[in-house]
Amino acid sequence: MNLNELRDNAGSRYRKKRLGRGIGSGKGKTSGKGVKGQKAREGVSLNGFEGGQLPLYRRLPKRGFKNIFRKVYAPVNLGALDRAIEAGKIDGSVVVTEDVLRKAGLVGSGKFAGVRLLAKGELARAVTIEVAGASATAIAAVEKAGGTVRTTASTAEAPASA
Repeated sequence: MNLNELRDNAGSRYRKKRLGRGIGSGKGKTSGKGVKGQKAREGVSLNGFEGGQLPLYRRLPKRGFKNIFRKVYAPVNLGALDRAIEAGKIDGSVVVTEDVLRKAGLVGSGKFAGVRLLAKGELARAVTIEVAGASATAIAAVEKAGGTVRTTASTAEAPASA
């Protein structure tokens, strides 16, 4: 077989219908667009238009409230923190800050207002942690293991949940 003998399988390439090539072609004159008007032209989008009737998206009421000042906190579980210390990604003898957690890969790359410590999993060693917020059970679990938790966010803007 040579390069000049390569061919597609029969029927694998559909030949495009040629539009506007006379009325005998089946797609002549208006090329399947109907007649004149905005919809017969190219590049027209009439999504949501209902012929002058008030469109559905305007008939339905607005719902909910989106707080543009909402703070989103990255969740870090105690179990994940313990595994990272065990694997050597985090030095448990120094203060574990948000930057340390980010460098260890425990915090995602999104825009977060800080890190919130959650109590899923077990912590087997005493660690000093400094984060924006922590759940009460997470603080209790860290203190039970002999460590301490310092939260940097004030009580007025403490995160409700992550």
